[in-house]
Amino acid sequence: MSTSLLYHACGVRGYTLTKTEFDGGMILLHVQPQSQQCHCSACGSRDVRHRRSQNRWFRNVPFGTHLTWIIVDLPRVECRQCQTVRQIEIGFAEPRRSYTKALARYILDLAEHMTIKDIADHLSLGWDTVKEIVKTDLAKHYAKPPLAEVRQLAIDEIAVGQGHRYFTVVLDLDSGRVLFVGKGKGNEALLPFWRRLKRTRARIKAVAIDMSPAYQLAVKTHLPDAQIVFDRFHIVKLLNEKLSDLRRQLYRQATDDLHKEVLKGTRWLLLKHPDNLDLKRNERARLEEALKLNESLASAYYLKEGSSG
Repeated sequence: MSTSLLYHACGVRGYTLTKTEFDGGMILLHVQPQSQQCHCSACGSRDVRHRRSQNRWFRNVPFGTHLTWIIVDLPRVECRQCQTVRQIEIGFAEPRRSYTKALARYILDLAEHMTIKDIADHLSLGWDTVKEIVKTDLAKHYAKPPLAEVRQLAIDEIAVGQGHRYFTVVLDLDSGRVLFVGKGKGNEALLPFWRRLKRTRARIKAVAIDMSPAYQLAVKTHLPDAQIVFDRFHIVKLLNEKLSDLRRQLYRQATDDLHKEVLKGTRWLLLKHPDNLDLKRNERARLEEALKLNESLASAYYLKEGSSG
């Protein structure tokens, strides 16, 4: 392999290939830094003198089915300008990492189509190494998304670990992006987000939340000009609960067997969307019969369908 191919295929620039070995199905590429690579990593000065070197191995992208390692003696240099003694910049790998930037890019490409475990098995890497690469990339690009152009927010909480841990999530309703994830629930979990939002001076027009008094108070305090919108899921959920309560009440109040028989077993019919009623099981006819006999139940049912349609 030539030094040119080393650069184009492996992304290793500023180094010369000195030897290629094949050991146990692995390809070992021995390289040494070129003269322009030997400069002070603190101030950039080339007025340095060599102190000692350290042999390091870096995992690189595979060649076919063969694992590939890049082996380099990295010198430590003493700078005559700033008097520091440091290892020269590697260039093809991040500091304190044992894999190349080319391998990290390859893993991120695979992550669009494979799970972390699949990637680790495919490349014979540790699961934690692959996870670190993916996690670092996510943090770099998505940890603090810009907020200045956001106009509509959605705030909700999720439970993790069978409901013992909670996270508060803030979404951009227009793009669907996750803008913030806070530990815990309620207003305290949102305090870092409110501080970020205030610095950006974003003009928030509307915020979708559930009916939690804590969220309502938080939005009114930090976004007094924003319109509060209760999300559709919680509205329909509340309507379904009230509809079930009404059906039970009517069943208890029914005095004749006909009304009781018609109401019995209609709970799930009332909660179903009309398009999902099973005609073969005569569900639509049973529902219509129950609504005809109970005016208050019919009014509540059609009110629910009108709000969720």
